[in-house]
Amino acid sequence: MAGKVHNYSFLKNYNYYIPTVADLFILLVWFILGILVGNVVTIAFTAIAGQDVALEYSMLIAYPMMFIPPMIYAASKSHSNSMNRNGIKMDSNNFAPKGGLICVILVILGTISFSFCADAVTAIMPPMPAWLEDVLKGMTQGTVWVNFICVSIYAPLFEEWLCRGMILRGMLKKSSPAVAIIISAAFFALIHMNPWQAVPAFMLGCVFGYVYYRTGSIKLTMLMHCANNTFALVLSNID
Repeated sequence: MAGKVHNYSFLKNYNYYIPTVADLFILLVWFILGILVGNVVTIAFTAIAGQDVALEYSMLIAYPMMFIPPMIYAASKSHSNSMNRNGIKMDSNNFAPKGGLICVILVILGTISFSFCADAVTAIMPPMPAWLEDVLKGMTQGTVWVNFICVSIYAPLFEEWLCRGMILRGMLKKSSPAVAIIISAAFFALIHMNPWQAVPAFMLGCVFGYVYYRTGSIKLTMLMHCANNTFALVLSNID
């Protein structure tokens, strides 16, 4: 995947920024800054629209705000590096020998199957605090179209960009595949900021990371992430 590269999509903006271990902490700082910006937006939205409206719709704005600072930083670094460094594609399509369609079917089925294993691990953990349970329910049992955008579109797009497209792609350049996958999965777990989500996120992150390592396709891991979250969203609205 090395060498001068071209991606004719927004992903090309990041081909020349290949994070090092130190850059993981820089990206984390930018992400934390994004969280603060998102919280400010939520507070402002609440003051303008009222608490009930804010609870329903603020995440449509606040969620992407968390990722905008690291995305701007990474795009800036990539543009600067493109003048004198080789790049590594964030998104490739290495689907041989199965082919793209077979890979799509297999990873979706595999993701849904593995999500049951992750749920089994979560089930043996201590009970979740009531306040956190209410927050998570609000993300899956509120207005359906809002939850779908946040859970099934925003989360796969932004989290895969950060954890696989940036972190894992950079670590694969610096360490063995196993170490790189574990580091990216740990980062994926960390940004969920509570153990009840972090543990299954780490497990799924290892699966997503392995698929990215084998295929180089960020679109495929975004699809897997979308399948997992949408499946959870559907189940939560059936119960």
